[in-house]
Amino acid sequence: MQKFYRATTKHPKLMVILFVLLAACGALCKPLVAVNYDMNDYLPAETASTIALETMEEAYGGGIPNARVMVKNVTIPEALHYKEQLEAVDGVTAVTWLDDAVNVYQPLETLEQDTVSAYYKDDTALFSVTIEDSKRIDAVDAIRAIIGDDNAMSGSAVSTAVATTSTVSQIRIIAAAAVAFVFFILFLTTTSWLEPLIVMGSLGVAILINSGSNLMFGEISFVSNAAGSILQLAVSLDYSIFLLHRFEECRKEIASPQEAMVEALCKSTMSILSSGLTTVIGFLALCLMQFQIGPDMGLVLGKGVAVSLITVFLFSPALILLFHNLLEKTQHKAFMPSFRKLGKAVTKMMIPVLLVLLVLVVPSYLGSNRNSYYYGSSHLFGEDTQLGLDIKAIEAVFGKRDTYVLMVPRGNNAREKELSTALKEIPQVSSILSYVDNAGTVIPSDYVAEETRSQLLSDQYSRLVLTVKTDLEGDEAFALVNQVRNVAEQYYPGVWLLAGEGVSTKDMKETVTADMAKVNAIAIGAVFLVLLLSFKSISLPVILVLAIEAGIWINTAIPYFTNQSIFYIAYLIITSIQLGATVDYAILFTDRYTEFRRSMPKKEAVVQTVSSVTVSILTSGLTLTVVGFLMGYISSHELLSQLGFFLGRGALMSMVIVLFALPGMLYLLDGLIEHTTKGALFMKAGKEHDL
Repeated sequence: MQKFYRATTKHPKLMVILFVLLAACGALCKPLVAVNYDMNDYLPAETASTIALETMEEAYGGGIPNARVMVKNVTIPEALHYKEQLEAVDGVTAVTWLDDAVNVYQPLETLEQDTVSAYYKDDTALFSVTIEDSKRIDAVDAIRAIIGDDNAMSGSAVSTAVATTSTVSQIRIIAAAAVAFVFFILFLTTTSWLEPLIVMGSLGVAILINSGSNLMFGEISFVSNAAGSILQLAVSLDYSIFLLHRFEECRKEIASPQEAMVEALCKSTMSILSSGLTTVIGFLALCLMQFQIGPDMGLVLGKGVAVSLITVFLFSPALILLFHNLLEKTQHKAFMPSFRKLGKAVTKMMIPVLLVLLVLVVPSYLGSNRNSYYYGSSHLFGEDTQLGLDIKAIEAVFGKRDTYVLMVPRGNNAREKELSTALKEIPQVSSILSYVDNAGTVIPSDYVAEETRSQLLSDQYSRLVLTVKTDLEGDEAFALVNQVRNVAEQYYPGVWLLAGEGVSTKDMKETVTADMAKVNAIAIGAVFLVLLLSFKSISLPVILVLAIEAGIWINTAIPYFTNQSIFYIAYLIITSIQLGATVDYAILFTDRYTEFRRSMPKKEAVVQTVSSVTVSILTSGLTLTVVGFLMGYISSHELLSQLGFFLGRGALMSMVIVLFALPGMLYLLDGLIEHTTKGALFMKAGKEHDL
C-alpha cells in the first residue's frame, strides 16, 4: 500500500487538475440526466398491470384515465363546453364524461342514476382525463388555467406533475441549507480555517462526478435525484475527516508532508474502506428489489459512495498536500473539548444504557413489523397542499372513486354483454362505459360514431371503462381488484387485461412486500461479511450489526406506536440506508477501541475511544440528522418527507447507540472479542486505572 500511495501523492498538482476536469465534465452532464417522477413506471415489466398498460397504449394509442377534473356550478351545456376545452389541451388524449355513457339530451331523471351521479352531481361535473406522460406538466398547467383555482383536479398525472415542479425547487433549498450547516459544523469541529474548504471541496468534486456520471443510466428516479447528492454529502463526509485527522496526527511525528500523508493513508485505509464498503453494500442491496426504484437508488447511491472513496484516496490527499502550508498557517484553537470527560461519563452510563436498549429491542422489532403502509401515489401530498385540498373537494361531492379499464378480445358481443352485466352486480361498480353498453350487441360497429368507437374498440380488443366507488388503495380497494379480475377470468380465461391506478397500486404492494426479507437478509449478510474480513473477528460483526439493527428497529417502530401510516417504499429503503450509512460510526469506534486495548485496560480504552472519535461521529452524524430533518420538514412530497424523517431519526439513534450503548457491549464482551479476533493482542487483565 505504501508504494501505491507514494505514487499517487507524488504529483499532487496533476491529480488535482485531473479531478477538477472530471468534476467539470460532471457538472456539464448533470442537466442532461432525465428524472422520472412516476412511481408506476418502476413496476417490473412482467407485472400484470404493466403488461395491461403497455398493451393498451399499443392498441389504442393512449393509456388509462390518469386525472379527474371537477368543475362546479355548471349546466349540462356548460359541462360539454368544458369537455371540448379539455380535449383541445395539448397532451390530453381522451376526455370521458356523462355524454359518453348516456344521452344527455334526455331528462336526467329518466336515466340510470348511478351512471349519472358518477359524472354529474349537485350541478358539478367530473371528467375523466387521459394525459400523455411526456406532456404532463404543461397539460396540467393548461387544465388549471381552464378550470381556475376554485375547481379541482386529482389523479396520478396531476400528482406526478406537481411532484416534478415542486420537488426540484425544494431540493435546492434543502441542499443549500445542508451545505451551510455542514460548513458550520466543520468550522466548529476542525482546527484550521481552511479545513472546511478542503473537506467540502473534496466532497463537491465527488458529488459532481457522480451526478454527471448518472448520464450512463439515461434516466433516474425522483427519489435518487432528490436524495442522491444530499445522502452522498452526508454519508461521505466522515471519510475526508478521518483522513485529515490522521494526517494531522502523523504530521506531529513525521517531518515530510508526503511521508506523513502516506502514513495517514496506510493507517486509515482499513477503517475508511470498510466503512465505505459497508455503505456501498447497504445501498447495493436495494438492487435486489423487484420494484425498480430500489435498483435505481442502489446504483446511484452505491456509485456515489464508491466515487467518494476514490476521491478521498486520490484527490483529497493531493488537495491537502497542495495546501498543507496554508493549513498549518490557518490553525486555530480547537472549539470542541477533548471529550475525555464524556468518556468518563460513558463508562458510568454504558451498562444502564445498554440495559435500556435491550428492553426496547423486542417491542421495537415487533412494532417495526406491524406498521400501517401506503404503497401507491395516492397519498404523496398532504391535505394542506393544493393537491390535497383538491382531492378532498372532489371526494366531498363524488366520494372516493377510481377508474379501471378492462380489455377483452373483440368479437363476441354476447359474452361481453354477460361480462358487463356480471360486473355491474359488484356493489362498488357505479357505471360501465363499453361498446356493448352504448351501442348494444347487434348494431354493427360501422354505425357507431368514430369518437366513441376509437375509445372502446381496437383491431383486437374491446375495452370496458369501470367507474368504481373505492379508494385508490387499501384492503377494500385491493379486494375489489381481485373481484373484478375473478369475474373477468370467468368469461375470458387467461386473455383479459386490467389496468387502473388501484390495480397498479395492488401490484406495487405485492412487489415491494416480497422484496423486504430478501433485501434485509442480503444487506445484513454482506455487511457482516465485510466486517468479518475487516476485523478478522467472528464476534465483532455480530455486535456491530446488532447495535445498528437495534437503532433501525426503534426508528421504524415509532410510526407504529404513534399510529402513523407510512410509505412502504420509504420503510424498505431506510432499513438498507441506515444500516449502510451509520454502521460507519460503529466501525470507527470499534477500530479505535481494539487499537487502544493493545496498550491500556478496557475501561481506559473506552474513555480514550470516546475522546478520540466523538468529533468525527458528531460531525458526520449531525450532518445526516440535520439533512434528514431538513428533507422531512421542507419537502411537500410525502414519500421524500418520510424518508427524510426516517433518515434524521435513524442517524440520531445510531449515534446515541454507538456512543453510549456500544461501549457497554465491547466492555462486557471484551474477553469474547479477544478470543474470537485474529491477532488481538489486548493488554492482560489487571488492576484498572482509577478514572
